[in-house]
Amino acid sequence: MTRYAIGDIQGCFKSLECLLAQLSYSPQYDELWFAGDLVNRGPDSLECLRFIKSLGASARVVLGNHDLHLLAIHACEKSPKRKDTLLQILEAPDCDDLMQWLRQQPLMIWDTDSDFVMVHAGVPSMWSIPEAFKFSQEVSAVLKSDNNAAFFDVMYGNDPDIWSNDLTGMSRLRVITNYFTRMRFIRSDGALDFSAKETLDSAPEEFIPWFQEARKDQTTILFGHWAALTGVTENAQFQALDTGCVWGGALTAMNIDTGERTSCECSKGSL
Repeated sequence: MTRYAIGDIQGCFKSLECLLAQLSYSPQYDELWFAGDLVNRGPDSLECLRFIKSLGASARVVLGNHDLHLLAIHACEKSPKRKDTLLQILEAPDCDDLMQWLRQQPLMIWDTDSDFVMVHAGVPSMWSIPEAFKFSQEVSAVLKSDNNAAFFDVMYGNDPDIWSNDLTGMSRLRVITNYFTRMRFIRSDGALDFSAKETLDSAPEEFIPWFQEARKDQTTILFGHWAALTGVTENAQFQALDTGCVWGGALTAMNIDTGERTSCECSKGSL
């Protein structure tokens, strides 16, 4: 079995088909690991969800901020934002089934045998991998519960922007979610900055990219979310997978066991 980790698709289903053709992908023999943001901004989010759901156990998924945004719109019966491309999903006859499936997906996958994790945005160095996994499960439990709409109603926001073990309730869940799905730049005390989203040169004063913090473990972390990195961190422990397909870049798959990368170039105008 070959395992491929794939960066942010964001509704670019044709690009996903192109990538899988280059990989000679077979659902019988291969496993696909998706780093979140399956939907939004691209034109074919509904097709992406239906296809990945249809793969069953041969697909592993972590939730990204755009996936959570879709779940929030559905759960709270809100209207999509102006730049969202989610209406086709929300009006689909199988929307409820797709949302039920999506809510079951975790924020973090931890493969203890191969010593790697997959998340959407990252794992702060102040959390050990076991701690991070435990925190991710706190959020997952709420997403799967009948109380998920209450969480989605207060999920948005930058406050608190720093972790504390004393946090409780929805504030605790919000900051955990932000570390896993929105983090880019971090301060030495663990505070997050949500304003800078471009290259490493855009770091605010006193902030650095989260993956430049020293970790006590050697666990490999696979992540998406940060298209401006173009897949480069210059540290093999941290594997960036988002290469900006929806922005006219490429959709990238990495062989998890060998590190070999395959990309399908994307033309923004033809998406």
